[in-house]
Amino acid sequence: MAILVTGGAGYIGSHTVLALLQRGDDVVVLDNLCNASPEALERVAKLTGRRAEFVEGDIRDRACLQALFAKYPITDVIHFAALKAVGESTRMPLEYYENNVSGTLSLIEEMRHAGIWNFIFSSSATVYGANAPVPYVETTPIGGTTSPYGTSKVMIEQVLQDFAKAEPQFTTIALRYFNPVGAHPSGDIGEDPSGIPNNLLPYIAQVAIGKLPQLGVFGGDYPTPDGTCQRDYIHVMDLAEGHLKALDHLKNTQGYRAYNLGAGKGYSVLEMIRAFELASGCTIPFEIKPRRDGDLAAFWADPALAAKELAWTVSRGIDEMMVDTWRWQQKNPNGYGQ
Repeated sequence: MAILVTGGAGYIGSHTVLALLQRGDDVVVLDNLCNASPEALERVAKLTGRRAEFVEGDIRDRACLQALFAKYPITDVIHFAALKAVGESTRMPLEYYENNVSGTLSLIEEMRHAGIWNFIFSSSATVYGANAPVPYVETTPIGGTTSPYGTSKVMIEQVLQDFAKAEPQFTTIALRYFNPVGAHPSGDIGEDPSGIPNNLLPYIAQVAIGKLPQLGVFGGDYPTPDGTCQRDYIHVMDLAEGHLKALDHLKNTQGYRAYNLGAGKGYSVLEMIRAFELASGCTIPFEIKPRRDGDLAAFWADPALAAKELAWTVSRGIDEMMVDTWRWQQKNPNGYGQ
Protein backbone atom coordinates (compact mmCIF):
# COMPACT_ATOMS: atom_id res chain seq x y z
CA MET A 1 0.00 0.00 0.00
CA ALA A 2 1.66 3.21 -1.16
CA ILE A 3 0.67 6.64 -2.42
CA LEU A 4 2.18 7.99 -5.63
CA VAL A 5 2.80 11.75 -5.55
CA THR A 6 3.61 13.16 -8.98
CA GLY A 7 5.54 16.41 -8.76
CA GLY A 8 6.32 15.53 -5.16
CA ALA A 9 9.66 17.36 -5.10
CA GLY A 10 7.97 20.69 -5.89
CA TYR A 11 6.65 23.35 -3.54
CA ILE A 12 3.20 22.02 -2.63
CA GLY A 13 4.18 18.44 -3.39
CA SER A 14 7.09 18.34 -0.93
CA HIS A 15 4.96 19.75 1.90
CA THR A 16 2.28 17.16 1.16
CA VAL A 17 4.85 14.35 1.07
CA LEU A 18 6.07 15.54 4.49
CA ALA A 19 2.52 15.45 5.90
CA LEU A 20 1.92 11.96 4.46
CA LEU A 21 5.17 10.57 5.86
CA GLN A 22 4.52 12.15 9.25
CA ARG A 23 1.25 10.28 9.60
CA GLY A 24 2.84 6.98 8.55
CA ASP A 25 1.93 6.61 4.87
CA ASP A 26 4.35 5.01 2.41
CA VAL A 27 5.07 7.43 -0.43
CA VAL A 28 6.57 7.17 -3.92
CA VAL A 29 7.49 10.44 -5.64
CA LEU A 30 7.66 10.82 -9.42
CA ASP A 31 9.21 14.10 -10.57
CA ASN A 32 11.17 15.20 -13.63
CA LEU A 33 12.76 18.03 -11.58
CA CYS A 34 11.98 20.66 -14.23
CA ASN A 35 10.89 23.10 -11.51
CA ALA A 36 11.85 21.22 -8.36
CA SER A 37 14.90 20.06 -6.42
CA PRO A 38 15.75 16.62 -5.00
CA GLU A 39 17.15 18.50 -2.01
CA ALA A 40 13.56 19.15 -0.93
CA LEU A 41 13.00 15.42 -0.47
CA GLU A 42 16.30 15.04 1.40
CA ARG A 43 15.14 17.68 3.84
CA VAL A 44 11.72 16.08 4.16
CA ALA A 45 13.47 12.84 5.10
CA LYS A 46 15.49 14.62 7.81
CA LEU A 47 12.40 16.34 9.20
CA THR A 48 10.26 13.20 9.32
CA GLY A 49 12.83 10.47 9.91
CA ARG A 50 11.24 8.62 6.98
CA ARG A 51 12.07 8.62 3.30
CA ALA A 52 9.87 8.63 0.23
CA GLU A 53 10.94 6.43 -2.67
CA PHE A 54 12.04 8.74 -5.49
CA VAL A 55 11.71 8.04 -9.20
CA GLU A 56 13.09 10.67 -11.57
CA GLY A 57 10.80 10.59 -14.56
CA ASP A 58 8.03 12.25 -16.52
CA ILE A 59 4.28 11.60 -16.46
CA ARG A 60 4.35 11.59 -20.27
CA ASP A 61 6.79 8.64 -20.30
CA ARG A 62 4.51 5.62 -20.43
CA ALA A 63 7.36 3.13 -20.04
CA CYS A 64 8.38 4.92 -16.84
CA LEU A 65 4.83 4.81 -15.51
CA GLN A 66 4.43 1.14 -16.37
CA ALA A 67 7.68 0.24 -14.62
CA LEU A 68 6.72 2.32 -11.57
CA PHE A 69 3.28 0.74 -11.24
CA ALA A 70 4.81 -2.72 -11.67
CA LYS A 71 7.43 -2.13 -8.97
CA TYR A 72 5.45 -0.37 -6.23
CA PRO A 73 2.11 -1.32 -4.60
CA ILE A 74 0.40 1.97 -5.49
CA THR A 75 -3.21 2.32 -4.33
CA ASP A 76 -3.73 6.11 -4.64
CA VAL A 77 -2.30 8.90 -6.78
CA ILE A 78 -1.96 12.58 -5.87
CA HIS A 79 -1.18 14.46 -9.07
CA PHE A 80 0.75 17.74 -8.78
CA ALA A 81 3.06 17.44 -11.79
CA ALA A 82 2.39 20.34 -14.16
CA LEU A 83 3.76 23.49 -15.69
CA LYS A 84 2.30 26.25 -13.56
CA ALA A 85 3.24 29.82 -14.59
CA VAL A 86 0.20 31.73 -15.84
CA GLY A 87 2.19 34.34 -17.79
CA GLU A 88 4.50 31.76 -19.34
CA SER A 89 1.50 29.73 -20.48
CA THR A 90 0.34 32.58 -22.71
CA ARG A 91 3.72 32.46 -24.49
CA MET A 92 3.97 28.66 -24.57
CA PRO A 93 0.42 27.33 -24.89
CA LEU A 94 1.31 24.14 -26.75
CA GLU A 95 3.86 23.16 -24.11
CA TYR A 96 1.27 23.68 -21.36
CA TYR A 97 -1.41 21.64 -23.09
CA GLU A 98 1.06 18.90 -24.01
CA ASN A 99 2.55 18.66 -20.52
CA ASN A 100 -0.51 19.25 -18.37
CA VAL A 101 -3.33 17.73 -20.42
CA SER A 102 -1.54 15.02 -22.39
CA GLY A 103 0.56 14.12 -19.37
CA THR A 104 -2.52 13.64 -17.22
CA LEU A 105 -4.15 11.49 -19.93
CA SER A 106 -1.07 9.26 -19.98
CA LEU A 107 -1.10 9.01 -16.19
CA ILE A 108 -4.74 8.01 -15.77
CA GLU A 109 -4.60 5.60 -18.72
CA GLU A 110 -1.63 3.80 -17.15
CA MET A 111 -3.45 3.86 -13.80
CA ARG A 112 -6.37 2.10 -15.49
CA HIS A 113 -4.07 -0.53 -16.97
CA ALA A 114 -2.57 -1.09 -13.50
CA GLY A 115 -5.96 -1.24 -11.76
CA ILE A 116 -5.43 1.91 -9.67
CA TRP A 117 -8.63 3.90 -9.22
CA ASN A 118 -8.13 6.57 -6.53
CA PHE A 119 -6.99 9.97 -7.82
CA ILE A 120 -6.55 13.45 -6.37
CA PHE A 121 -5.96 16.24 -8.86
CA SER A 122 -4.18 19.51 -8.19
CA SER A 123 -6.55 21.99 -9.81
CA SER A 124 -6.79 25.76 -9.46
CA ALA A 125 -9.12 28.64 -8.72
CA THR A 126 -8.30 29.85 -12.25
CA VAL A 127 -10.87 27.35 -13.57
CA TYR A 128 -13.65 29.76 -12.53
CA GLY A 129 -12.61 32.26 -15.19
CA ALA A 130 -13.04 35.98 -15.50
CA ASN A 131 -16.78 36.33 -14.97
CA ALA A 132 -17.53 34.11 -11.98
CA PRO A 133 -19.19 35.87 -9.01
CA VAL A 134 -17.19 36.23 -5.80
CA PRO A 135 -16.85 34.28 -3.58
CA TYR A 136 -16.22 31.30 -5.85
CA VAL A 137 -18.39 28.27 -5.07
CA GLU A 138 -18.05 24.81 -6.55
CA THR A 139 -21.48 24.98 -8.18
CA THR A 140 -20.37 27.93 -10.34
CA PRO A 141 -19.78 26.80 -13.94
CA ILE A 142 -16.09 26.67 -14.78
CA GLY A 143 -14.48 28.04 -17.94
CA GLY A 144 -13.97 31.48 -19.43
CA THR A 145 -10.35 31.25 -18.33
CA THR A 146 -7.78 33.95 -19.05
CA SER A 147 -4.70 31.77 -19.69
CA PRO A 148 -3.73 28.43 -21.23
CA TYR A 149 -2.65 27.35 -17.74
CA GLY A 150 -6.19 27.84 -16.41
CA THR A 151 -7.69 26.28 -19.52
CA SER A 152 -5.49 23.20 -19.10
CA LYS A 153 -6.95 22.73 -15.61
CA VAL A 154 -10.50 23.05 -16.95
CA MET A 155 -9.75 20.49 -19.67
CA ILE A 156 -8.34 18.03 -17.15
CA GLU A 157 -11.32 18.42 -14.83
CA GLN A 158 -13.63 17.65 -17.77
CA VAL A 159 -11.59 14.56 -18.63
CA LEU A 160 -11.82 13.38 -15.02
CA GLN A 161 -15.57 13.91 -14.90
CA ASP A 162 -16.09 11.98 -18.13
CA PHE A 163 -13.77 9.17 -17.09
CA ALA A 164 -15.48 8.83 -13.70
CA LYS A 165 -18.84 8.45 -15.47
CA ALA A 166 -17.46 5.82 -17.83
CA GLU A 167 -15.48 3.91 -15.18
CA PRO A 168 -17.53 3.54 -11.97
CA GLN A 169 -14.45 2.26 -10.12
CA PHE A 170 -12.61 5.52 -10.74
CA THR A 171 -12.92 7.92 -7.80
CA THR A 172 -11.42 11.36 -8.14
CA ILE A 173 -11.29 14.63 -6.21
CA ALA A 174 -10.21 17.89 -7.82
CA LEU A 175 -8.83 20.38 -5.30
CA ARG A 176 -9.12 23.95 -6.54
CA TYR A 177 -6.32 25.88 -4.84
CA PHE A 178 -6.35 29.57 -4.29
CA ASN A 179 -2.97 31.21 -3.50
CA PRO A 180 -0.58 28.96 -1.55
CA VAL A 181 2.14 30.77 0.40
CA GLY A 182 4.40 30.21 3.38
CA ALA A 183 6.74 27.37 4.25
CA HIS A 184 7.19 24.57 6.76
CA PRO A 185 7.74 26.15 10.21
CA SER A 186 11.23 24.62 10.38
CA GLY A 187 12.30 26.88 7.53
CA ASP A 188 13.92 23.86 5.87
CA ILE A 189 11.48 23.46 2.97
CA GLY A 190 9.66 26.21 1.13
CA GLU A 191 8.99 27.81 -2.24
CA ASP A 192 12.11 27.97 -4.43
CA PRO A 193 11.21 29.69 -7.70
CA SER A 194 13.72 29.53 -10.52
CA GLY A 195 14.67 32.95 -11.84
CA ILE A 196 12.45 35.92 -11.07
CA PRO A 197 9.47 34.82 -8.95
CA ASN A 198 6.08 34.78 -10.64
CA ASN A 199 4.14 34.99 -7.37
CA LEU A 200 3.76 37.90 -4.98
CA LEU A 201 5.09 36.61 -1.67
CA PRO A 202 8.33 35.01 -2.94
CA TYR A 203 8.99 38.29 -4.77
CA ILE A 204 8.43 40.31 -1.58
CA ALA A 205 10.74 37.96 0.33
CA GLN A 206 13.50 38.32 -2.26
CA VAL A 207 13.19 42.11 -2.07
CA ALA A 208 13.51 41.85 1.71
CA ILE A 209 16.65 39.69 1.50
CA GLY A 210 18.22 42.06 -1.04
CA LYS A 211 18.11 39.82 -4.12
CA LEU A 212 15.65 42.15 -5.90
CA PRO A 213 15.59 45.96 -5.68
CA GLN A 214 11.85 46.60 -5.36
CA LEU A 215 8.40 45.19 -5.94
CA GLY A 216 6.25 46.23 -8.85
CA VAL A 217 2.58 46.46 -7.86
CA PHE A 218 0.47 46.04 -10.99
CA GLY A 219 -2.48 48.38 -10.70
CA GLY A 220 -3.39 50.82 -7.96
CA ASP A 221 -6.83 51.79 -9.24
CA TYR A 222 -8.89 48.61 -8.88
CA PRO A 223 -12.33 48.82 -7.20
CA THR A 224 -10.93 47.48 -3.92
CA PRO A 225 -10.47 49.25 -0.55
CA ASP A 226 -6.87 50.30 -1.32
CA GLY A 227 -6.91 50.06 -5.11
CA THR A 228 -4.73 46.92 -5.34
CA CYS A 229 -5.79 43.39 -6.23
CA GLN A 230 -7.20 41.12 -3.54
CA ARG A 231 -6.49 37.40 -3.40
CA ASP A 232 -7.25 34.47 -1.11
CA TYR A 233 -3.96 33.31 0.44
CA ILE A 234 -3.60 29.93 2.13
CA HIS A 235 -0.67 28.54 4.11
CA VAL A 236 1.01 25.68 2.25
CA MET A 237 0.78 23.41 5.31
CA ASP A 238 -2.99 23.97 5.47
CA LEU A 239 -3.07 23.05 1.79
CA ALA A 240 -0.98 19.92 2.38
CA GLU A 241 -3.33 18.85 5.16
CA GLY A 242 -6.24 19.36 2.76
CA HIS A 243 -4.79 16.64 0.54
CA LEU A 244 -4.70 14.20 3.44
CA LYS A 245 -8.34 14.97 4.20
CA ALA A 246 -9.23 14.45 0.54
CA LEU A 247 -7.28 11.18 0.43
CA ASP A 248 -9.25 9.88 3.40
CA HIS A 249 -12.52 11.06 1.84
CA LEU A 250 -11.85 9.07 -1.34
CA LYS A 251 -12.75 5.96 0.64
CA ASN A 252 -16.22 7.36 1.36
CA THR A 253 -17.18 8.78 -2.01
CA GLN A 254 -17.73 7.74 -5.61
CA GLY A 255 -17.21 9.38 -8.96
CA TYR A 256 -15.95 12.95 -9.26
CA ARG A 257 -15.98 15.73 -6.66
CA ALA A 258 -14.40 19.21 -6.61
CA TYR A 259 -13.54 21.30 -3.56
CA ASN A 260 -12.19 24.79 -3.02
CA LEU A 261 -9.14 24.97 -0.76
CA GLY A 262 -8.97 28.58 0.34
CA ALA A 263 -9.26 30.74 3.44
CA GLY A 264 -12.47 32.43 2.39
CA LYS A 265 -11.20 36.02 2.52
CA GLY A 266 -9.12 38.32 0.36
CA TYR A 267 -5.95 40.25 1.18
CA SER A 268 -4.75 43.09 -1.03
CA VAL A 269 -1.22 43.48 -2.33
CA LEU A 270 -0.62 46.40 0.02
CA GLU A 271 -1.95 44.39 2.98
CA MET A 272 0.49 41.61 2.12
CA ILE A 273 3.37 44.08 1.96
CA ARG A 274 2.49 45.58 5.34
CA ALA A 275 2.09 42.15 6.95
CA PHE A 276 5.47 41.03 5.65
CA GLU A 277 7.13 44.22 6.86
CA LEU A 278 5.68 43.60 10.31
CA ALA A 279 6.89 39.99 10.38
CA SER A 280 10.35 40.65 9.01
CA GLY A 281 11.19 44.12 10.31
CA CYS A 282 12.20 45.02 6.74
CA THR A 283 10.89 47.85 4.58
CA ILE A 284 9.67 46.67 1.18
CA PRO A 285 10.12 49.34 -1.48
CA PHE A 286 7.48 49.15 -4.18
CA GLU A 287 6.23 51.03 -7.22
CA ILE A 288 2.68 51.14 -8.56
CA LYS A 289 2.72 50.11 -12.22
CA PRO A 290 0.04 49.77 -14.90
CA ARG A 291 -2.42 46.91 -14.64
CA ARG A 292 -1.54 43.60 -16.26
CA ASP A 293 -3.85 42.10 -18.86
CA GLY A 294 -5.96 39.31 -17.42
CA ASP A 295 -5.63 40.27 -13.74
CA LEU A 296 -8.91 40.28 -11.85
CA ALA A 297 -9.66 42.89 -9.20
CA ALA A 298 -10.58 40.49 -6.40
CA PHE A 299 -11.56 36.91 -5.75
CA TRP A 300 -11.62 34.47 -2.88
CA ALA A 301 -13.08 31.08 -2.02
CA ASP A 302 -16.23 29.93 -0.40
CA PRO A 303 -14.62 27.00 1.48
CA ALA A 304 -17.83 25.74 3.13
CA LEU A 305 -18.08 22.53 1.10
CA ALA A 306 -14.58 21.39 2.10
CA ALA A 307 -15.41 22.16 5.72
CA LYS A 308 -18.63 20.14 5.52
CA GLU A 309 -17.51 17.12 3.51
CA LEU A 310 -13.74 16.93 4.11
CA ALA A 311 -13.76 18.32 7.68
CA TRP A 312 -11.03 20.72 6.50
CA THR A 313 -10.55 24.38 7.36
CA VAL A 314 -7.49 26.61 7.46
CA SER A 315 -5.80 26.92 10.84
CA ARG A 316 -2.95 29.32 9.97
CA GLY A 317 -3.44 33.03 9.38
CA ILE A 318 -1.56 35.77 7.58
CA ASP A 319 0.92 36.24 10.44
CA GLU A 320 2.10 32.63 10.24
CA MET A 321 2.25 32.85 6.45
CA MET A 322 4.64 35.80 6.71
CA VAL A 323 6.76 34.54 9.62
CA ASP A 324 7.27 31.14 8.00
CA THR A 325 8.08 32.67 4.61
CA TRP A 326 10.66 34.98 6.18
CA ARG A 327 12.24 32.14 8.17
CA TRP A 328 12.59 30.06 4.99
CA GLN A 329 14.02 33.00 3.03
CA GLN A 330 16.55 33.90 5.75
CA LYS A 331 17.75 30.31 6.16
CA ASN A 332 17.85 29.73 2.39
CA PRO A 333 18.65 33.01 0.61
CA ASN A 334 19.38 31.08 -2.59
CA GLY A 335 16.66 28.47 -2.12
CA TYR A 336 17.82 24.85 -2.22
CA GLY A 337 21.04 26.05 -3.82
CA GLN A 338 21.83 27.41 -0.34
